Amino acid sequence: MKQALKLFRYIKDFKAQVGMFFLTTLLAVVFGLFSFTMLGPVLQVLFGTGTMGGVKPTTGKGINLVGNVTQWINDFVLRYDRLTALTYIVIIVVVFTILKNLFIYLSLNILNPIRYAILRRLRNDMFTKVLSLPIGFFTEERKADLISRMTNDINEIEVSIMNVLESFIREPLTIIFVLVSMVAISPQLTIFLVLFLPVAGFVIGRVGKSLKKPSNLAQEYLGSMLGVIDETIAGMRVVKAFNAERHQHLRFMELNNTLFRVRNKISRRKELGSPLSETMGIIVVCLILWYGGKLIFSGQSNLTGPFFLTYIGLFYMVINPVKNLSTALNNVQKGAAALDRIEHLLNADNNITERPDALPIESFERAIELKNVQFAYGDKKILNNINITVPKGKTIALVGASGAGKSTLVDLVPRFHDVTGGEILVDGVNVKDVKLYDLRKLIGVVSQDPILFNDTIYNNITLGTGGASQEQVEEAAHIAHAHSFISQKPEGYQTNVGDRGMKLSGGERQRVTIARAVLKNPPILILDEATSSLDTESERMVQDAINSLMKNRTCIVIAHRLSTVQHADEIIVLDKGNIAERGTHAQLISSNGLYKKLVDMQQVK
Repeated sequence: MKQALKLFRYIKDFKAQVGMFFLTTLLAVVFGLFSFTMLGPVLQVLFGTGTMGGVKPTTGKGINLVGNVTQWINDFVLRYDRLTALTYIVIIVVVFTILKNLFIYLSLNILNPIRYAILRRLRNDMFTKVLSLPIGFFTEERKADLISRMTNDINEIEVSIMNVLESFIREPLTIIFVLVSMVAISPQLTIFLVLFLPVAGFVIGRVGKSLKKPSNLAQEYLGSMLGVIDETIAGMRVVKAFNAERHQHLRFMELNNTLFRVRNKISRRKELGSPLSETMGIIVVCLILWYGGKLIFSGQSNLTGPFFLTYIGLFYMVINPVKNLSTALNNVQKGAAALDRIEHLLNADNNITERPDALPIESFERAIELKNVQFAYGDKKILNNINITVPKGKTIALVGASGAGKSTLVDLVPRFHDVTGGEILVDGVNVKDVKLYDLRKLIGVVSQDPILFNDTIYNNITLGTGGASQEQVEEAAHIAHAHSFISQKPEGYQTNVGDRGMKLSGGERQRVTIARAVLKNPPILILDEATSSLDTESERMVQDAINSLMKNRTCIVIAHRLSTVQHADEIIVLDKGNIAERGTHAQLISSNGLYKKLVDMQQVK
């Protein structure tokens, strides 16, 4: 329950609507209760002796609500014959019932927009948080689990928490008003009743608390199952090539069967709440019948048969609200597990932050400097005392075996990660001291895996730039050697590239990403093995596009094929996070070191 209360911080923007919801709910409860409580006095007067039936009206000190109402109805009946009076009273009951349901309808029409607005804002907050988190967060978390939190967990909250907001206001009001009416009819009987309610509440509460842990497990297993689905669909070519259908099916079935068992366990506990509360209610009714009969038979109370029937009816009016409230509390416990997972995402640490006094940076004029740069994932050191200067207009190449730290090094420049030691300077200013948006606006990235979104070619090229004209997009595509194949598509630049750009070939996807970088027109360019996964013909076309892109720009290039970086101004050879060698191609070849060995290995291939 404490976790669920965190959601109510979103309600502060809807104070007026919540006030109107409370008012309409209150009126619905009052009209509904008044319709029902007229039953006792009507029975007392119409089918009794025509007198007060032993119930004394208000005299002297104190308030006798039953006596007052009965006296009023008695006076009303004496003015008319019994049938006419009954007709009027029936009309009053019908009108009050219509008013009750009208206010219920109005209250729900006020509540539902609040509920959906809170869910919308919660989704927005989660997606905004995901966009703000550093790259390192996504290496630790499973993608499918994050998707599960943003979809299934939100749906769970909608079903288990947001749908019971109504119960948290309406049911307590109903219980309070009904209990007041019951006290007015028979204080002794009500005190006797209240003694048994905490016992029923305790038993039902224990069932609700037992739901939270298995609910959390269910959401985790669902996230894992979504991960298997995503991996299988994305890697279907590999699955079929290695006859791994059975292997993937067994992985899926294991998670699916576990989820089946956990959800059955949750359902058994959840469904126990309603029959348990009803059983407890019937037990209490039987006790009321016994004790109420004892009071009537002994003459210790002015309670009469008609008002005793009304009292029993009022108690049944309490059972449903109590039952609904216990079900709502059980659902809240179930939804608290989903809320925990959402809170984990919303409260995730973001170590890539912008200082309040961050400096603007509008251009790149001199150099990028890496001074004694160190980086580690936890206790694992990736980079150690890296010192590199990249003057404006120069090209620096990073080479080395897989795992040497090349990609990590270039990710530090646009602050995808932050250094754990040393500093990175752009024109003499630490990148931690400048605005993130301005810094990344200066940098273009073309990665090994071309990332395209399920949208048109045009929108993929203009991603993040905005306001580009068709002529500017086509010019960027010309420079990237992409215009010719785009023009041959039936819909041209409005062709949809499909999920992850799968409607295009590898070379076409890479040229579209290069066109995107060209349109951005950044002074600093990072190329992360941009041609390593291409065939020879595609590599040649993409390399031509890259050469066009690199003109008059400061470039940091990660090279897989060393033949592509022979003309770099400086080549840095990384080995296990350290700089092993540096120099031009000719200098490194003549030194007969690690670079020479890497070149010889590729020539042998």
